[in-house]
Amino acid sequence: MVTRERPTGTRRIRPLNRPAPAAEPLPRAFWALAGAGAALGLASAAAATSSGLAAYFARRIVTPDRIKVEDQEILAVTGEGPERRVIMRATPETVVDGEYSIFFHGGAGHARLGRIEEAPPADMTVTRPVLTEYAGDLTAAVRARWSGVVYSTPADAGFEASEIILPLDVGAAPAWLVPAPKPSETWAIMVHGRGATRMEGLRALHAAQELGLTSLVISYRNDGEAPATADGRYGLGMTEWRDVEVAIQYALDHGARDVVLFGWSMGGAISLRAADFSTLRQYVRALVLDAPVVDWVDVLAYQARLNRIPSRVGRFGQFLLSNPWGRRVTGLTAPLDFKEMDWVSRAVELRTPTLILHSLDDDFVPAGPSLELARRNPEMVTLVTFRKARHTKEWNHDREQWEATVRSWLADQLEPRPAAGGRVV
Repeated sequence: MVTRERPTGTRRIRPLNRPAPAAEPLPRAFWALAGAGAALGLASAAAATSSGLAAYFARRIVTPDRIKVEDQEILAVTGEGPERRVIMRATPETVVDGEYSIFFHGGAGHARLGRIEEAPPADMTVTRPVLTEYAGDLTAAVRARWSGVVYSTPADAGFEASEIILPLDVGAAPAWLVPAPKPSETWAIMVHGRGATRMEGLRALHAAQELGLTSLVISYRNDGEAPATADGRYGLGMTEWRDVEVAIQYALDHGARDVVLFGWSMGGAISLRAADFSTLRQYVRALVLDAPVVDWVDVLAYQARLNRIPSRVGRFGQFLLSNPWGRRVTGLTAPLDFKEMDWVSRAVELRTPTLILHSLDDDFVPAGPSLELARRNPEMVTLVTFRKARHTKEWNHDREQWEATVRSWLADQLEPRPAAGGRVV
């Protein structure tokens, strides 16, 4: 067993200082002026602090994370082979049952973990089996990043794939092409979320393959695999949809008649934008969205509250992101149009059949807007809710429900449909 010991800390005691002799009292007029000046100074300082915090908040939203925080504590690693176990500190992430993975050593290490075997409340620990060690030395790891990514490559999920290059307008972007054994003329395009990579979409391959969908698992601008843009900033869907359009064109050029877009979190916003704005939108047959962002204003307000940022500061951050004047602060080449990406307000404009899978316990993108979108447009939107699962981890917590829902719903959408003149397409 490999165990970790906490270093003990010390506390330094400051020496007491003798009070200084009392000074001569100053005139009352002096204190009045000093008080006014102090109030003005405090107000100015408060305004500067609020503006600075708003600027930081705005930049943080659109700036890719180059360093991923490893905030989960590994207490011990035991056994070998099938008996391999990892013991971790109990946290809101690690205590949710299901299959997950951990990244460690700055992302160089990656291991897949199984369902909870032990979680004694008194010990505040969680024990899970180690199903696969993809990379790195787990026995030397002391901290890790919790993730819903459970496969490192399509081969880890049991599928043959080839690496292809998509010619984005910012450069060459890698993607996995995963052919279906009995392919239909509909392809799937997997669009990962903010801060993730294309590995996130590999969880959907089993459902897609069973439906005969050849899959493109793509990278896109500024995600760390595809090329960066000049500003190096996320567009929250307003720019990345162009990369999905390139993927759609690739599919059409290689035998697809139409496509289904799968999107996770911000990938949902990207997919919605592509289905709305692309010149190829008529080829988007359906959307499958996992914990999607359907209203950025709601998400940003929630994130501000979560990070204890005053509401007025959060609103000013949104203003900086959406106003041309704010570009000097945010670094964006162009401002963002949150109204265009508000699908709750635009619910009736959504004309692509859409399945939304969203946990009511999502800790990052609240499910409220998804519920409201489904309520406002029941003709196009089917919503299936989960419990306990955290953000984009519905599959991890209840794989059976996730895959059964996707297979059933998509099978109906992919049934041959009549076209003009009575033809079946």
